[in-house]
Amino acid sequence: MNVEIVRMLLKKVEVESLNTSKLKILDGLKQWKGDSSTGSTEATVYHRWMYFILRNTFKDELGDSLFEEILNTHLIKRTIAPIVANESSIWWDDTSTPDITESQADIVNGSFREALQALEQNLGSDSSGWIWGRVHTIEHGHPIGQIDALRSFFNVGPFSVNGTREVINNMFFPYTEDGVYKVSSGPSTRRVVDFSDVENSMSILPTGQSGNPFSIHYKDQAEMYVKGEFRKMMLNKEEIISTSKSVLTFKPEN
Repeated sequence: MNVEIVRMLLKKVEVESLNTSKLKILDGLKQWKGDSSTGSTEATVYHRWMYFILRNTFKDELGDSLFEEILNTHLIKRTIAPIVANESSIWWDDTSTPDITESQADIVNGSFREALQALEQNLGSDSSGWIWGRVHTIEHGHPIGQIDALRSFFNVGPFSVNGTREVINNMFFPYTEDGVYKVSSGPSTRRVVDFSDVENSMSILPTGQSGNPFSIHYKDQAEMYVKGEFRKMMLNKEEIISTSKSVLTFKPEN
C-alpha cells in the first residue's frame, strides 16, 4: 500500500523546483519497493513526508489537540490512502489562509519540502544517513523501568528494528512531531509450525521465557526477535530432558 501511495504522490511533485540532491531522494522513492529494513532511507523519507501531509491537511480544521489525538488512532492510517486518492477533497484547502484555496499539489509539495528540511535538521545533511534504524526503535518496558534510574536494568532495549505499520512484520508506531517512531505494538510471538513434523517447529519471543529480571532467560531472545531469527520449539519430553541446562522444581509445603 505504501508503494501505491508514493506513486500517487510523486505525480504531484514539482521536480523543476528541486536541486540535484532532492532529485536523488525522489529517484530513490520512485524505485522503492516498500521495504522497511533498518538500512532503508526511503522508509524514513516516506513516513516523514506523510506526517507533514497529514498535519498540513487536517490540523487547520482539527486544531492542535484533536490532531495529536487522531494520530494515535487506527482511523488516521485508514484515511491516508483515500485522502491521497481524492484530489478534489475539501480537506486540502488550508482554512487559515482564507484568501487562498490550496490544492492537493500545494500540500504535497509543501509537505515534501518540510519533510526534507526536518530530516536535515534531525539526521544531518547527508541523506544517506537517514536510515530507518535511526528513527524506528523498539523497547520492551517494565513497570519499574519507567523510573529513569532503573530503566536499563528492567527494560529490554531499545533496538533498531525492521518493519513498519500494516505489513506482515507489523511494528506499529504513531506519527510524532519529532519524527522518532517508537514501536507501540507488534507480534507477541512468532511461530513457524511444520505440520508434517511438529517437533521441527520454530518460535521466538520478544524478550525471553522468564519474567524474572534476575533470570538469564529474561531477555535472551530479544536480539534474535529483532533480527527475525527463530529457535527450535522443544516439544518432545525426552529431548527436553536430555538437552536441559537447568531445572526449576516447585514443591508444595507439607
